[in-house]
Amino acid sequence: MSTRPLTAGKLPLTELAELKHRGERIVMVTAYDYPSGRLADDAGVDVVLVGDSAAMTVLGHDSTVPATMEDMLLLARATARGAVRPLVVADMPFGTYQVSDEDAIRNAVRFVKEAGVDAVKVEGAGPTLHRTVALVGAGVPVMGHLGLTPQSATMLGGYRAQGRTARRAQQLLDDALALEAAGCFALVLECVPTPVAERITGALAIPTIGIGAGAACDGQVLVFHDLLGLYEGRSPRFVKRYAELGVEIRAALERYAADVRSGAFPAEEHGYAMPQEELTLFRAATT
Repeated sequence: MSTRPLTAGKLPLTELAELKHRGERIVMVTAYDYPSGRLADDAGVDVVLVGDSAAMTVLGHDSTVPATMEDMLLLARATARGAVRPLVVADMPFGTYQVSDEDAIRNAVRFVKEAGVDAVKVEGAGPTLHRTVALVGAGVPVMGHLGLTPQSATMLGGYRAQGRTARRAQQLLDDALALEAAGCFALVLECVPTPVAERITGALAIPTIGIGAGAACDGQVLVFHDLLGLYEGRSPRFVKRYAELGVEIRAALERYAADVRSGAFPAEEHGYAMPQEELTLFRAATT
């Protein structure tokens, strides 16, 4: 159960800044379908991110890059049906905003109109900063993302912490301020040293959402599959598992398979009967 009184209806976008101002932590979870969106809603989560990490956790790829616009629209549409009260933010997948402002706006508008999301998330600053300006100018709310940006992980030297030198930390701060000036309503900081994230959070009027960025951020985000133990393999150090549902699901499937093979399932109570007179007629007609 949420410890914060829930607003009636959709959480206003401006409420995130109010939460930062009041010192109340923002809860964000990355989810990809109707059941997970509905469960996040029931739990009182503030923001649901339909992340392009679905390429890995749901679609079986080894990076986020293969996620397509159609993949993300399908997942975002389903998630938004379940997450009625939280803000729903969709990741702009790789290749949907890098080419031109026109492409970025067209694809972002599809997310809003076709999938019913409230905002989109765009990775990076620098060369893509003007994309954010264009999207906000077109009326699409934008969440920024700095630090480890998975779509460009190869250029960053792999999946590793960013901003660990004074020069890179200063660049992250400069980029954060630039994204705020460009109109972002919030900023994800991923795999950023805690003191750097704390400095950025203090410098911005917009809220920061951390993932592997320490406790000083205005909110936190984890992937649904990671926090519930649904995703196999080694977890990043910033993941805290709140359940091991993968183990429980596997055990349940094994019990089901054993029952089917032994004849224990289905039992009599799992079937349907028919009136005796109708059964008699049926048997007579088919004898």
